[in-house]
Amino acid sequence: MAAAVATARAPRPVSLVPPPARPRPQIGQILLDMGAVSAADLMRGLRLQARHPAPLGEVLVTHGLVTRPALRAALERQFGTAHVDPDETPPDPRLIDRLGIARALRLGCLPWARAGAVCVVATTRPDRFDTHRAELEQALGPVVMALIDDPTLFRVASTLRGAALADRASDGLAAPLSCRGWGNGPAPRVLALGLGGLIVAALAAPQALLLAALALAVAVLIAGTALKLAAFAAGRRAKPHAAPEAQGGLTRLPDMLPVISIMVPMFGEPETVPRLINRLSRLSYPRTRLDVMLVLEACDHTTLTALDAMTLPRWMRVIVVPDGPLRTKPRALNHALNFARGTLIGVYDVEDAPEPDQLLRVAGRFARADARLGCVQGMLDFYNPRSTWLTRCFTIDYATWFRVLLPGKQALGLALPLGGTTLFLRREVLDQLGGWDAHNVTEDADLGLRLARMGYRTEVLDTTTFEEATCHLRAWIRQRSRWLKGYAITYAVHMRDPRALWRALGPWAFAGVQVQFLGALLSVLLAPAILSCWVLAMGLGHPAGAVLPGWMLQGLVVVFISAAAIDVALALVALRSRHHRGLWRALPLMWAYWPLATLAAYKALWELIHAPHYWDKTAHGRYTSAIDAVTTAKL
Repeated sequence: MAAAVATARAPRPVSLVPPPARPRPQIGQILLDMGAVSAADLMRGLRLQARHPAPLGEVLVTHGLVTRPALRAALERQFGTAHVDPDETPPDPRLIDRLGIARALRLGCLPWARAGAVCVVATTRPDRFDTHRAELEQALGPVVMALIDDPTLFRVASTLRGAALADRASDGLAAPLSCRGWGNGPAPRVLALGLGGLIVAALAAPQALLLAALALAVAVLIAGTALKLAAFAAGRRAKPHAAPEAQGGLTRLPDMLPVISIMVPMFGEPETVPRLINRLSRLSYPRTRLDVMLVLEACDHTTLTALDAMTLPRWMRVIVVPDGPLRTKPRALNHALNFARGTLIGVYDVEDAPEPDQLLRVAGRFARADARLGCVQGMLDFYNPRSTWLTRCFTIDYATWFRVLLPGKQALGLALPLGGTTLFLRREVLDQLGGWDAHNVTEDADLGLRLARMGYRTEVLDTTTFEEATCHLRAWIRQRSRWLKGYAITYAVHMRDPRALWRALGPWAFAGVQVQFLGALLSVLLAPAILSCWVLAMGLGHPAGAVLPGWMLQGLVVVFISAAAIDVALALVALRSRHHRGLWRALPLMWAYWPLATLAAYKALWELIHAPHYWDKTAHGRYTSAIDAVTTAKL
């Protein structure tokens, strides 16, 4: 009996294992209990979530089944916390600076206020708060969670630290990789002296200068034509062996599609917004995984006023770029990147009409690729190819570039100059690169080179975005001169240290840069020397005839005619697409189209000296009355 009593009175051992945490109530049940959603709408939301997995709250809000305040109240109950209201309790900017505004936006966590020994941090994703806790506590000390929604967080960040974000957007890229010092450096003066020297040489020894120009032009023509042939052959060899996903196949999409943030820079184009919404609404990507940002300058009052009068879809929002001395597309993109929610970042132009399944193809390709795939470039085409003779030629030009040359250069392992639209990048890769060079007027080509230098791969995806071809000669020359000016600046920036570029790219890709950038510039600048070979081809006299032997003159004619024939052949291959039926009849017009690039090159040369960062914006919307009907028929 005594032993039994002693055993009964012995203390029980204390368990060191904590009791299991009580599971949080489901957000759907909370909303149902609150009366914020009907049972029918909740079932609809669950079906949508099963089809395209995403947090149930996001699904319900995106499809208009639950209001954002109701979801916020449900999250407060689910996580046992409260939300912050900037109108009642403004945040402490000093705490934001301790973490850094850019990093705070990246995490979706905004330091708010001190509460004794702990720091209150407002988060848009309470389910991810614990994954960021270590980083937050390293910067802020002990933290406690509060709730905030995305629109409020973005508004507070823009109000308190918009100027700092704008400065970072302008000058965030490391100076050695940026062209921002071009205008204040020696380059314009050296270029001006060089042009002056050429003028003096032309006056002093015109024949010698002509022969030198002709020799250089022929060398550039041979190198460029050889690259075109190699790209064509490589593209033909690679295409049959490419995996289905490399050709845009939609098989084996990831179970959880990534959020894709699409940035659409626009300036002074209020009339384009309804058409843009209509075209992007055709995308078949789930709305819960789509984040479209219309990026506007703060000084663009007409477009801002037009947007204020509209009700945008829930998956579309406006990002206003604070005003500054620099107003360029890449600066706007850098600023908007801070507010992007996606793990994939895409860029469209305001007049773009992408194919409906384009984002599904992009997501599928990234899901199946290795980590070295940093960027996917879609193909560009025009929805007004027959508006004028110029648009016919422009369409042939684009078709040859995007359907023959660019895929072939990818197959050759060369650095690809990107297009300014329909490009998609991994967010972490873009952060690693430092974003875009805000001062470069061809930020896309520069970004393609920097991707290659960092060891990342760019692939051309067989999906098309239709846009508006420039219809008038003056506008075309302005647009092409901006591209050529940017090519020249990009080449100069990356050739500041040729050995570093050689080490980063390797000899093969380094040589490709010389042909693609320097060769492209020289080919248009020296085009008059090449075109003078027409005189030889017709058997007429040529200034070089008095100096060069007959066999050499005949050789020049052969080189010239062969290069022209190859250009025509490549164009015919590119025009086999269903979008280009009958355009082969416009090929003779290319002989009037190609020399126009020389006029644009001379304009670019002048601007390199006195206005290197001037952005000659292309006007859109001249041929819009039938665009949507034409685009719908093509898509």
